[in-house]
Amino acid sequence: MSRARGFPENGELVVCTVSSVKNFGAFVTLDEYENKEGFVHVRDVATGWVKYIRDYIREGQKIVCKVLGVDSQKGHIDLSLKAVNDHQKREKIQQWKNEKKAEKLLELVAQKLSVSADDAFEMFGRQLYDDYGSLYDAFEAVVTSPEDFRADYTGNWVDAFVQVATDNINPPAVEIDGVLEMTSAVSDGVEHIKKALLAGLAAADGADAVITSVGSPRYRVVIKASQYKEAEEIMKEVSTAAIDSLTADGGSAVLKRESK
Repeated sequence: MSRARGFPENGELVVCTVSSVKNFGAFVTLDEYENKEGFVHVRDVATGWVKYIRDYIREGQKIVCKVLGVDSQKGHIDLSLKAVNDHQKREKIQQWKNEKKAEKLLELVAQKLSVSADDAFEMFGRQLYDDYGSLYDAFEAVVTSPEDFRADYTGNWVDAFVQVATDNINPPAVEIDGVLEMTSAVSDGVEHIKKALLAGLAAADGADAVITSVGSPRYRVVIKASQYKEAEEIMKEVSTAAIDSLTADGGSAVLKRESK
């Protein structure tokens, strides 16, 4: 059941189900907005000339569209399929799947409270939706910091919500990266660099650390952890071990942070 109300905003990405395909465009229902109807004109289905529209879109298909315009009085929603790239599509579909999972978890909370899912949503779900932007983000916030969640909310539903969240949601992982620039002028410098990189990985001590070449002499270090502080500490251990190893062998190395 969709929990969104009203109409989407211009520029928003929405998950849709194709209900009818015509030569001039496709009619869809917006899964997140109580199945309101939208329309994708054939010119907005794909770039270039579309000879056979069903080569790109078909009945029953789940698609991600960008909202081009909304007339709430007439109930018209104009959409574009071609304006959404593959990355945006994957990200939006994952968000939609997460929210569907969150609605199932809300039903579990409701069962523990002996109320209906709709009543649970009115009791506390709507507030969480407004506070976090989605129900899934609310559940995720619990497993990230249950103490903070308990401090922010009161009511007989809190314990049940925390229990369902911790039983069903894995803690979110954060990812940071950097680039090690490593050089060695000695004849077997490549071996020294390999040794240094292995020393860096060993320093991770079982943590999620990966080093890949992005073109000599640059090596990308990717660290995943449950919190940024933990990830940064692992990055420091890995890079320091690699740099110290190569420096001891007469080479030079430096860590450059391109993104965080």
